Amino acid sequence: MTPAYIFTSERLGFRNWQDSDLKALAKMNADPRVMEYFPSTVDEKETAKFIARMQAEYAKHNFCYFAVDLLSNNDFIGFIGLSNKDFEADFTPCVDIGWRISSTHWGKGYATEGAKACLDYGFNTIALKSIVSMAPRINMKSVAVMKKIGMQFESEFVHPALLNDERLKTCVLYKIDKT
Repeated sequence: MTPAYIFTSERLGFRNWQDSDLKALAKMNADPRVMEYFPSTVDEKETAKFIARMQAEYAKHNFCYFAVDLLSNNDFIGFIGLSNKDFEADFTPCVDIGWRISSTHWGKGYATEGAKACLDYGFNTIALKSIVSMAPRINMKSVAVMKKIGMQFESEFVHPALLNDERLKTCVLYKIDKT
């Protein structure tokens, strides 16, 4: 059965989360390579909380970090999407675009393709005026995606959730406005 996609790109389908996504996302969140630029891997209990938070965010705003499948076979590959951020910073509240793809699907352009589709959805369906993206400064793969989708460097900042992590606390902020 083909899932009900909110929107698609050439190769990807974007949908709301289902409880049945828990095992696949938990496996991905337990992969140290996927979580290299996070303080730690994430267990199944925290993964379930994330899915519930994304379901609630979608119900309230019509966007979230969407569950993403390959259209060719409906295989879950991770998430790409938009999320509200309201931690203490001079640029919040804001809408962030982010992604997390399983390591078996890296190097195929899915993050860039999906992020472009999410920008289109955010600007043209949700009518957002601007979207940001942030990552630890050392996460050059995510920074490369930000640049590929047309985002511009705004600033560096110390992320309040990463204050105790010398390796990750300095983050970069990129931004794109609706044209």
